[in-house]
Amino acid sequence: MTTCPTALITGASTGIGATYADRFAQRGHDLVLVARDKSRLEALAARLSDENKVAIDVLQADLTQQADLAAVEARLRDDSRIGILINNAGIAQSGGFLQQTAESIERIVALNTTALTRLAAAVAPRFVQSGGGAIVNIGSVVGFAPEFGMSIYGATKAFALFLSQGLSLELSPKGVYVQAVLPAATRTEIWERAGIDVNTLTEVMDVDELVDAALVGFDRRELITIPPLHVAGRWEALDGARQGLISDIRQANAAERYRPQA
Repeated sequence: MTTCPTALITGASTGIGATYADRFAQRGHDLVLVARDKSRLEALAARLSDENKVAIDVLQADLTQQADLAAVEARLRDDSRIGILINNAGIAQSGGFLQQTAESIERIVALNTTALTRLAAAVAPRFVQSGGGAIVNIGSVVGFAPEFGMSIYGATKAFALFLSQGLSLELSPKGVYVQAVLPAATRTEIWERAGIDVNTLTEVMDVDELVDAALVGFDRRELITIPPLHVAGRWEALDGARQGLISDIRQANAAERYRPQA
């Protein structure tokens, strides 16, 4: 009998993380749920455990705090049952670039990039040693669309995409699957926390539809899953153009158009 690997999910108390928890519990996976709100985590864990007869651990942590982040890293390094990391925890940007403070910048970068990277780095060596495992990084379509605004948030999500692509190149030959999931606007509490009324937005996807689509990509072992993208060829063309750009870069000489005129 094959035992399902345990899934550790960050930002698991609500929204995308809680929905991932529900879906993996339904699939028979034990869970480790990570978030700041312990009471909500415990309520979710009790419900999912009762409904699905799986074991669920709750790990209260604020991933912007060094001690809490280190505790989750230790769990990922030491718990050999964990075979899936869902790097979901994140915050949105409230206001434009000029409205940001040093503290708000530090927090969004710490959670959306530093914590995501450190958790992946904590678990990757063990996954490589065992020859299996999956890392799922939740990004955003904003990461390749600066026109959407939210410049710092978008930059952190561009980082998540780039990191996922790089990790996939490095780790997939060693048996580790890395997926980047890029949602568009999704109906979760992230908007309220950023001071934005989600009801003022158009074309907002329900979180259940988002996660179910992401899991279709997960099961197919897609490297990049963009649930709101209806024309897959758009991404393929963009990625193909990027690879073409790489082949055209000749580092030894400046391009003709940048050479001083005689």
